[in-house]
Amino acid sequence: MYRVVGERGSVPLRIVIVDDHPLFRAGLRAALESAGDILVVAEVETAAAVAPAVAEHRPDLVVMDLNLPDGSGIEATRALVADTPVPVLVLTMSDDDGSLLAAIRAGAGGYLVKGAARDEVLHAVRTVAGGGAVFGAQTVPRLTALLAGTAGRGGERVFPELTDRECEVLDLLARGLDNRRIARRLFLAEKTVRNHITHIFEKLHVSTRAEAVARARDVGLGADEPTEP
Repeated sequence: MYRVVGERGSVPLRIVIVDDHPLFRAGLRAALESAGDILVVAEVETAAAVAPAVAEHRPDLVVMDLNLPDGSGIEATRALVADTPVPVLVLTMSDDDGSLLAAIRAGAGGYLVKGAARDEVLHAVRTVAGGGAVFGAQTVPRLTALLAGTAGRGGERVFPELTDRECEVLDLLARGLDNRRIARRLFLAEKTVRNHITHIFEKLHVSTRAEAVARARDVGLGADEPTEP
């Protein structure tokens, strides 16, 4: 299903870019198409537009941002990988362990942080489109540790931007507890719990409880149902 690249007369790789920043999309398109063996067949800026674009254009690869205005690129990746054979390369500003692990678990074949050099992006596009896996040099040691379990499953490891208490609150959120039950379990005031949740939303760049829960469950939090204190 994948096109051969790097040979004279080969058919260009067909790419769909998913990102909500027009200037970034324009710059990425220019960088990719300047290589001569890559063609951007569509640009979309929302998670909802991904599946229709893939169905219409039948690309060889989707380059996916994680922070989209109508949802998470993680969920869009998971749905795409489940429904189609099209590989996904994540290209995002998110450099935290939680996002990296969640993207891999969702089925992404590669993960680069925005700001990667043009040659690194081109190499990743060709490799992932061909069925390989590519991760930025800075992410490889972290990914190895995460997948081997040496980084642990605790939220404080995969979400280093959160405090220990915020990780505890996030874990209980992911287990389905409401604010009152979280407060009882952690011996906190409900107002304190609400403040922690506000900080979690800000640090994880999510706007709803459901998004926070999805991020937490992607990295293994909230796996066990707690008992009432």
